[in-house]
Amino acid sequence: MASDVRIKILLECTECKRRNYATEKNRRNTTGKLELRKHCPWCNKHTVHKEVKA
Repeated sequence: MASDVRIKILLECTECKRRNYATEKNRRNTTGKLELRKHCPWCNKHTVHKEVKA
């Protein structure tokens, strides 16, 4: 049951739509979609990356 709480997600760049990062999130603590500013190697700048299912 412990593995049901943490789910695997992918982070997708909002500008070029490439999936650059894989991470996990706690479903109970973070109920909404995760958004982080991370570096996109294809855009070569920091952009907002949004959560998509793995």
